[in-house]
Amino acid sequence: MPRFLTMVRIDEQNLPVDDPGPDFEQRMGALLEEITKAGVMLDTAGLAPTSQAARVTWADGKLHYTDGPFTETKEVVGGYSIIQAKDRAEALEWANRFLQIHPAHWTVTCEVREIVEGPSGDPS
Repeated sequence: MPRFLTMVRIDEQNLPVDDPGPDFEQRMGALLEEITKAGVMLDTAGLAPTSQAARVTWADGKLHYTDGPFTETKEVVGGYSIIQAKDRAEALEWANRFLQIHPAHWTVTCEVREIVEGPSGDPS
């Protein structure tokens, strides 16, 4: 079965300051329990803010380092999961369910990408 990386993208400059509601944690916990019991979830975590990050770039034969925060970047990866799903459609369904737990006025994006397996880089 293919594995997928889901990257939760957020606008770090405009994070919601309101409480997501009393049942948010319960709904999220129930979904994470369900996806784990289904054998789909392999790993998941949130990420520290970009103020604690660094970027390393290779350009013109040199390494360049940039300390966060990365104010020029509107969206950043705020969390991730690695899931194992039968196909892209199933991976997208889990991503949809994850996003729909969040309050309607929040903006959260979930990028879903298949992990390329094998030495040739061919996912088949």
